[in-house]
Amino acid sequence: MTLKIYNTLTKQKDVFTPHEEGRVGIYVCGPTVYDHPHIGHAKSYVSFDVVVRYLRYLGYKVRYVQNITDVGHLTDNADAGEDKIEQRAKLEKVEPMELVELYMRSYYEDMDALNNLRPDISPRATGHIPEQIDFVKKLIDKGFAYEANQSVYFDVSKLKDYGKLSGRKLDEQESGSRVEINPEKKHPADFALWKRAEPGHIMKWNSPWGVGFPGWHLECSVMSMKYLGETFDIHGGGIENVFPHHECEVAQSEAANERPFARYWMHNNMVTVNGQKMGKSLGNFVTLKDAFKKYSPLTIRFFVLNTHYSSPIDYSDEALDAADKGIERLHNTIRNLRERLESSKGTKGQEIWKTKLEKYKSAFEEAMNEDFNTAEAMAVLFNLTKEVNSLLNSEEEISKGILSEIDSFYRIYGDNVLGIIPEKTAQYGSNDADAYKMEDNLIKALIDTRNDLRISKNWELADDIRNRLEKRGIIIEDRKGKTIWRKKKFIQ
Repeated sequence: MTLKIYNTLTKQKDVFTPHEEGRVGIYVCGPTVYDHPHIGHAKSYVSFDVVVRYLRYLGYKVRYVQNITDVGHLTDNADAGEDKIEQRAKLEKVEPMELVELYMRSYYEDMDALNNLRPDISPRATGHIPEQIDFVKKLIDKGFAYEANQSVYFDVSKLKDYGKLSGRKLDEQESGSRVEINPEKKHPADFALWKRAEPGHIMKWNSPWGVGFPGWHLECSVMSMKYLGETFDIHGGGIENVFPHHECEVAQSEAANERPFARYWMHNNMVTVNGQKMGKSLGNFVTLKDAFKKYSPLTIRFFVLNTHYSSPIDYSDEALDAADKGIERLHNTIRNLRERLESSKGTKGQEIWKTKLEKYKSAFEEAMNEDFNTAEAMAVLFNLTKEVNSLLNSEEEISKGILSEIDSFYRIYGDNVLGIIPEKTAQYGSNDADAYKMEDNLIKALIDTRNDLRISKNWELADDIRNRLEKRGIIIEDRKGKTIWRKKKFIQ
């Protein structure tokens, strides 16, 4: 089976062939850290986390770069308005870099909770100002950029294929149709590489053109090429960044280097809330920290992966409740599987289940190879889970080898690839697996005590133990010859 990726650049699914055999370089536009992360961040970064995980599963050595934007992202558009970080810093009466540190820590805290792998490199725009200045010089020397009143702009008319990523034609972009005309520009579509700092501007650096700061588009070109090379494999980001952000990246990078920039462009779709686009102005903006108060981070992750990354996803209580129940069923099955594994002594059915697991492995890979279709891959996992539940509910002795191979399947595809059954929270509720193992042992001890009370016909105290456990989310089921238990909800 061959991995295919929908490429925004070619407008079709392309067979993935890395630029360098056995290695993959991937750059994903990171957050502008001026507020707490929201559900849209979860959609984007969980999606690309699974892309990285699956590429590693396929055997590639992956270098994953995800930047931190801490300067240059303006409020109105790429070239106008106030720097988002500086604006927020003024409101909160803190230094811009103080604000950046606060919200950058908040971002990583939430991404860790979602079980996203940390990028291999997380460069910050303010840490690469000299490289950005050098890149602007290069574009001026090549005739693709010009200085105007201490700012520098990219001349889009000099690049014949400007617009090839988004499909927008230069002659279709009417002057002043979206923003006020900037008289400094030769063409309304020209974009800022370097902006002069107005009086009172805090975040600024010396440059050959005067005191100023880099344009938002500039940082991603410079940092991606610094760590991945002038041509690399995959560039990812939100669909809202196709134009102008990514279009401008392509233009300035290929103009400077005269070679292809990113070979595959991947874009995740947006999040809506009850059918409306999520936005602060609509009052339906949901931060991850607020979402985590009601749902576990793994439920959010599960919710995201149940939809293809390129499709929009609607955030609602109904959808999250369904995701919560889904991941609960999955985790309960794995808990029961691992408990059965500890005590199993059977030897039957080994070859039959090896064949079944090979079938599920092929189906899982087929789904993921079709443009990382996590929704289909999750369906494969749940089809397996139905069969596993039937197996566990049977009265026959089950081969320890079978149970071990099923457990290994969950660890590889549910944990290593999808990240919804993380090993570090194998007991489903804490980053400290040892602590949760102790809790499990205490629950089992209480159940054993309850069973002893039932044998001695002390029904009142036995029911009291059952009721107290149920209040804490522990559900007890008495079956023929044994008592099983499960957690009603897992909270990470």
